[in-house]
Amino acid sequence: MNHHRYFAGLGTRQVECAIVGTGGFGRSFLAQARHVKGLSCRVAIDRDAGTAAKVLASVGATGIAECADAAAARVAWDAGKSIAAADLAVVADLPVDVVLEATGNPEAGARHARLAIEAGKHVVMVTKETDSVVGPVLARMAAGRGFVVSPIDGDQPSLLIGLATWAQVIGLRIVAAGKSSEYDFVYDPATGQITSNGVTVDAPGFGDWLDPAGRPWAEVVAARARLVPLPQRAVPDLCEMVVVANALDMAPDRPDYHAPIARITELADLMALKADCGLLEGKGQLDVFNCLRLPGEPSFAGGVFVTVACEDDETWEMLRDKGHVVARNGKTAMIGLPRHLLGMEAATTVFEVALLGVSSGADKPRPVMDLTAHADADLPAGSLLVAEGHHHTIRNVSGRMTPARALSDDTPIPYYLLSGRTLKRDVRAGQMILCGDVDLDTGSELYRLRVQQDAIADWS
Repeated sequence: MNHHRYFAGLGTRQVECAIVGTGGFGRSFLAQARHVKGLSCRVAIDRDAGTAAKVLASVGATGIAECADAAAARVAWDAGKSIAAADLAVVADLPVDVVLEATGNPEAGARHARLAIEAGKHVVMVTKETDSVVGPVLARMAAGRGFVVSPIDGDQPSLLIGLATWAQVIGLRIVAAGKSSEYDFVYDPATGQITSNGVTVDAPGFGDWLDPAGRPWAEVVAARARLVPLPQRAVPDLCEMVVVANALDMAPDRPDYHAPIARITELADLMALKADCGLLEGKGQLDVFNCLRLPGEPSFAGGVFVTVACEDDETWEMLRDKGHVVARNGKTAMIGLPRHLLGMEAATTVFEVALLGVSSGADKPRPVMDLTAHADADLPAGSLLVAEGHHHTIRNVSGRMTPARALSDDTPIPYYLLSGRTLKRDVRAGQMILCGDVDLDTGSELYRLRVQQDAIADWS
């Protein structure tokens, strides 16, 4: 596809943006936006205006005005200044086309999306934590006003939706789709150690399973998992796949994924049906893998993949000879996109929503799956459960991907609706946390939007 032709409107107008949340994603977007023809982002919002101003300055912005109210923001805008603020409401009336929500805070994300839609802006949701709970209703609210809510290129949900739909358009039959976890598992044969996300552990015996050596894949995967004393499933991975599920009407093979420790060259074998010697029970499944590599070998870089059925043996043998990843039995092949460049590649989504009026995801996402909460330890009544840290996870609570259900006392609570809530009763390790276990804040923006979503009967 010729992107210059696709975004032909670039020659006639400039798209104005505001970024909410100036962490890693937000800052990378601000930095790259300065180099993108037809794109301007001179409005940044963070929890305090000073933080936003410092980030703007760090990417080369000058003439920065810290604005505490809408009147000051309008004066600064008219003067051509960059604007830093502590609240989206301060800048909501400015002539900005697109608001990018990148706080990572589920409650704040819900409020910001609602404010932006009401102010007549397109919304690009970087905050998957919000999207996983109320993404479909936000998209419907925006569409009703003639605007778009979209996932973002640069993060895995949008990239995987793009890869999977491309495969379908060219007639490939998808067997599985997914992504690699954020951090590789790097095995050093010289030391017998594995390093992931800055943590190095001894993995005695792992070298015996580095080469599958013709053994059944299920046996190989189980042995690797047993021998590596590191976390192998992450809540953010499941959260991102919920966004994909709601866009593509797909589901995982199991609620916590298979999440194998696997080399890139093994994906076509592993992400295949059990009948074809793979791991999966059904077709079109979502999953995640932990990228296993040796020091110095290329990474999958948190990228995305599909495995597809090899419909014509001669064609796929030719492609195998050209270096494509084809299963050893020739029945499936892996096609990957080994990148996610965060804010550096977000401009394509911004242009899609502003110039073309379309989402980088689904036009009409539906509540197909929920990310729900599972107790990994005994949790006593009175416990305050808060998502925190870089990965926005709740201590002693992992995620499961389960069919979406309306909120009720006996349904599992969406993971990020749980954040900031107190348990009303004890929850034992190994149990799903139910809505009835939690003192829900019915005044929460996220809760109110979820109730609206649950009340919609027709998602056609």
